[in-house]
Amino acid sequence: MSTDRTSATNPGHAPSWYAHSANDKRVRDPLVGELSADVCIIGAGFTGISAALQLAENGYSVIVVEGERVGYGASGRNGGQIVNGYSRDLETIARRYGQDKADALGKMSLEGGAIIRERVAKYGIQCDLVDGGFFAAFTDKQIREMAHVKAHWEKHGHDGLEMVSKSDVGKYAKSDRYAGGMIDKRGGHIHPLNLVLGEAAAVESLGGRIFENSRVIDLKMGANPVVKTDKGQVTAKYVLVCGNAYMTGLLPKITDKMMPVSSQVMATEQLDAKFIQDLLPANYCVEDANYVLDYYRRTADNRLLYGGGIGYGGQDPANLTGVIRPNMLKTFPQLKDVKIDFAWSGNFALTLTRIPHMGKLADNVFFSHGDSGHGVTTTHLLGKILGETVNGHASRFDVWSSLQAYPFPGGKTFRVPLTMLGAWWYGMRDKLGV
Repeated sequence: MSTDRTSATNPGHAPSWYAHSANDKRVRDPLVGELSADVCIIGAGFTGISAALQLAENGYSVIVVEGERVGYGASGRNGGQIVNGYSRDLETIARRYGQDKADALGKMSLEGGAIIRERVAKYGIQCDLVDGGFFAAFTDKQIREMAHVKAHWEKHGHDGLEMVSKSDVGKYAKSDRYAGGMIDKRGGHIHPLNLVLGEAAAVESLGGRIFENSRVIDLKMGANPVVKTDKGQVTAKYVLVCGNAYMTGLLPKITDKMMPVSSQVMATEQLDAKFIQDLLPANYCVEDANYVLDYYRRTADNRLLYGGGIGYGGQDPANLTGVIRPNMLKTFPQLKDVKIDFAWSGNFALTLTRIPHMGKLADNVFFSHGDSGHGVTTTHLLGKILGETVNGHASRFDVWSSLQAYPFPGGKTFRVPLTMLGAWWYGMRDKLGV
């Protein structure tokens, strides 16, 4: 995500509608001096905060150190969509890793969304939670693929899916672009920055401590590992590394197996309530079925939040709205005179397999990263699993850590152009409908 532009109303965050409308804009102190805790967590995004809350609820003393602000990265800048599952379907996971692994991941695949809803209710988090998601198809081929995915999902207990005919698309999106699609009643959307801020406040209410502007400069392994920042350090029994796409350079064993990828988002001016309700009558979030997809939804204050585009290596386009606005107008030409109030970009961590990468650097140092574009739900699940692992229940961690991760071909020099070539190929297949 872009780091040279910050929010005027919420310093240290990207200039997003989320930062502008955040419920909690207080800046937490940096780490100064020497502290100790049962667990030190690196990174205050969804993964780190989810793990911290799981541990704090179980009585552990927890310290979270964050290089910027809580929710600074993808957790506070994404499209805000609760999308169940992973970036690769369960059949692909079965082919790669075996049916037993696919079955295990299938049992967990709806849990991320359930964790979000449970915590929102338990801690009274105000994050504009709305149920329902719509997957929009451009072609008959994409519709057939959705129907196949639906049948497979249902074998794993997902009972919230329904196919949508072309004649019924208008119930979810008043656009002429789509040939049909599928709804997920267990999907939904939220204000992601307010969600992670609310979860962070819940951690603190249970005695956890969170330090912002405390970038980690060194991690020393040992019986009691030490996490060092420029002004302090934390000695802990366990360390959880949850830096994701913004953890450049610290731990090559992790970062060499992921690539930062940027996505662009914008939010319109506030629209007339009836006008935006006509665009998205069910108030479901929407994502299309293309390889490089668009995603959009209504906000609580009646804006259209629209995202898309992709920048491998984390590179931002010079003109954010120039990338997204043309696609928005293809979808909703009735917005041609609407102003754009906010535009921002942000990085998520992509793995070569498009499957999250979990593992351990030592017997008491664990990590999770690489949610590959499905992070809102998956980070909540994997953060909880990290907490379970520290608490002595590692069976689910063992499943995830057994899934082999690989470095990108071409190394740091050629991984971006090679990945771009692959994306171009799949993009052409979308355009040609093959």
